[in-house]
Amino acid sequence: MPKGKPWSPEEEKQLRDLIEGGNRLGVIVSKLGKTREAVRQKMLSLGLKEQQQTKNRSCCSSIPKELPSVEESLKILIAALNTLKQPGLEQSEVLRLRSIIQGVKIYKDLFADYVDYRGIEAQFLELRQKYEELAKKTQNVPT
Repeated sequence: MPKGKPWSPEEEKQLRDLIEGGNRLGVIVSKLGKTREAVRQKMLSLGLKEQQQTKNRSCCSSIPKELPSVEESLKILIAALNTLKQPGLEQSEVLRLRSIIQGVKIYKDLFADYVDYRGIEAQFLELRQKYEELAKKTQNVPT
């Protein structure tokens, strides 16, 4: 026998949408304004499962071909900071968001180093090409 207020069809749809969106249980509980147990029971009765992120995933299995720009990283940073402002976040969610913020800071520094490296590499390749052209010219000059 249910103890609390019955779920409306809109709340059930919102629950499904939040789960499909990959939200964690703590976020779902906060957004629905229900207890953790109520959400778990409703998920069970609807046959829904929280989408678990694989913990043993290799860090390098999903390296993108294109590096995110500093602007994209800053957007992630702003989103994390704005999410931290929400009341009722679980400690694990706060720690996750802080890790994201720290990761963005590190990425920005490494990205700057990488851009400098790419510039140096481009200059090196240009000089190498000029050297090879010069070497060919000097080989073709009769002595």
